[in-house]
Formats: sequence, structure tokens, C-alpha cells
Amino acid sequence: MKRSALIVYGGWEGHDPKGVAAFFAELLDREGFTVSLENTLDVFCDEARLLAQDLIIPVWTMGTIRPEQLGPLCAAVEKGVGLAGCHGGMCDAFREATEYHFLTGGQWVAHPGNDGVTYHVRITDNAHYITAGIPDFTVRSEQYYMHVDPSNRVLAVTPMPVAAGPHVTNGPFEMPVVWTRMYGQGRVFYTSLGHTVDVLRVAEATEICRRGLLWAARADQPSGTTAGGIR
Repeated sequence: MKRSALIVYGGWEGHDPKGVAAFFAELLDREGFTVSLENTLDVFCDEARLLAQDLIIPVWTMGTIRPEQLGPLCAAVEKGVGLAGCHGGMCDAFREATEYHFLTGGQWVAHPGNDGVTYHVRITDNAHYITAGIPDFTVRSEQYYMHVDPSNRVLAVTPMPVAAGPHVTNGPFEMPVVWTRMYGQGRVFYTSLGHTVDVLRVAEATEICRRGLLWAARADQPSGTTAGGIR
């Protein structure tokens, strides 16, 4: 049976939600998924439809999510549906919705230097399916400073400059760039890369995204096997 994925895109147009949604759809199509794209948060109100998915991908920067939209989304992931996404499309969304932050494992705070910063991404967990064998790499983009849940399994980080804040006295430090987590029975994958589709098309970033989508959908396992709650 083919796996299914739902991509919900919209919000702030500066992050090219339609283009990023198409990028994710392209990756999943190559992996044999049936992909549906929707440009309204009201699709989250249909819990039965959400539960029929293997994977949900939000591509929705900022905006507001209503309780009747957020509740079924959280319930579906808690019951085992995967969640995956990138950059502001997943973790600069619904800033007032605390439970959504618990769901995703992080929330954007700032991007020191704005767009066009050249920075290093260091793989910190070579044992995970998502990052095994992927070398460290460099990108030129926004470098995200985030509030990050300490229960996340961090797979890659970036060194942040002292200039991340005007009163920082203990920098430099490393900020998570790629992580996984569990929300109930659901697997959650996130990467802060993705300010533009071009960044996602950097070879290492593309492979991290591809594997992250598969992992969240439990498609990293041979057919007929399960991986339980492995992060």
C-alpha cells in the first residue's frame, strides 16, 4: 500500500510556501508517496483525514491557528501520524499557540545578520538514520536562533556568534539545526534550513530533508517492521 502525505502551505509569502511545498512534494513523489496539497488550515479540522496520513508537513510561516484546527492536528500526531517540516514554515508559526511549540520542539526567536549569512552546519549524531554518512557542510542563508525543547534529539548544530544578542557574555555557542522528537506515538522531524528553496537544494540539506520525511513517516523501516518510539 502506498504511503500518504498531506502538505498544508500558506502564511507569510516571504518564505515561498508554494515553492517549498512543491519541493517536499517532489521528494515524496520520488519515494512513491501519494501526496495531497492544501492551502487552508481548515484541513486540520478533519481529524479522520489527518489520521489517514502517514505524514503531515506544515509549510505555514506566522499566522494564527484556531483551537479547532490545532486540536485535531496534535491528536493525529499523538496517535502516530508523522510530522515534518523546515525553517519558519514549521517553527516560526502560530507564535501564540504553546501546544504547537510542544508539538514541533522549537520556535523561532531571531536570525542575527538576516539573510546572506554564511555558516557551518556540523553533524553531531552520525548514528541516526537521517544524518548517517552525511558530512558537515556550509550554507549561505538565514541562521536561526531558536527556543528549543531540551527533550529533542539534536542531529546537527551551527556555531552562533556572540552577536546573537546585544547582552550575550558567554558566547559563542552552538544552536540546533536538525532535530527529531516524539509527540505521543508520532515522530517529529525538523530542520531550520529552508529560507529559500535553493538552500533546501544544497545536496546535504536535500538528503537530510529526504531522510527526515521518510523517518517521520516510518518509511525508513523495511515493509512489515516497526520501530516503536525510537527518536
